[in-house]
Amino acid sequence: MVKFAREHPAQQIIVVTESGMLHRLRREVPDKTFIAGPTDSCACNDCRFMKMNTIEKVRDALKTMSPQIEVPEETRKAAFVPIQRMLDWSKT
Repeated sequence: MVKFAREHPAQQIIVVTESGMLHRLRREVPDKTFIAGPTDSCACNDCRFMKMNTIEKVRDALKTMSPQIEVPEETRKAAFVPIQRMLDWSKT
């Protein structure tokens, strides 16, 4: 995210992620304005549940492949499009 912010020509960037990233972006890219992007129904950048995640929990979930989340195929296909777009952008 820092690399993107440095290289993108925009002077204002809306960031929808954990609030700690906003502090880092503001510190490392001081010449740009970063705007926290909560939605009408969620202040995701300060979500107490997001803060419960740890690298150890991610590791354990990947090791055991649990818990499993089952998503209807139509929802999976729709969600795949923006995820693939983000991954494609990260390669540039």
